[in-house]
Amino acid sequence: MPSEGGTATSRPNTKKEVSTRRYCKKRIEEEMDRREATHRPSGAKGEKLMMKKSVMALVALGVVLVFAGSVFAAGATKEECIAKTKEAAAMVNAKGLDAAVAEINKKDGKFVWKDSYVFLVDFDGKMLAHPMSPALIGKNVIDMGDKSEDPAKATKLFKEFSGVAKSKGEGWVGYMWKNPDDPKPRKKISYIFRVPGKDVYAGAGIWE
Repeated sequence: MPSEGGTATSRPNTKKEVSTRRYCKKRIEEEMDRREATHRPSGAKGEKLMMKKSVMALVALGVVLVFAGSVFAAGATKEECIAKTKEAAAMVNAKGLDAAVAEINKKDGKFVWKDSYVFLVDFDGKMLAHPMSPALIGKNVIDMGDKSEDPAKATKLFKEFSGVAKSKGEGWVGYMWKNPDDPKPRKKISYIFRVPGKDVYAGAGIWE
């Protein structure tokens, strides 16, 4: 299922990343103001010392922002999507469909990571589990189109998903989707893996 998140390298800043950077910048500025108010030196020597401290604070801010950017810029990988979908499928067979659905639907669970997540759908197109869009659970999405700029050329992604699950058992499907921070549709791919012995598949996607 398409997730409206970013990619690992070329995606726009996520709201969480922007919020973190603003928070770090604000805290450093507050600390600078506090130190200046309580330890303000006088004279040319004092001005030189304050300038030195300001430069040091700016360097520290830069380090914090670079660190924050590197943390949140890391997107899910193809290998992770494959591993997570297979783990979800194994859970369905090991613990039962209901238990697996409950776990996959947890927004803070192990099947949600970085900018991706696992979803679960049956061959008829009924959404069984979706941690990011609970409103879709229980609905038939077989005729849902992607976000192609030309609706006439829209890919019926769930038909494609089901086709791969039925014919090959696993594989990648490409389609167009929108990132919340970028109104223009972008290419996304989802890995589809059929639950062995069942007419159900798990999927997880990444931005290309």
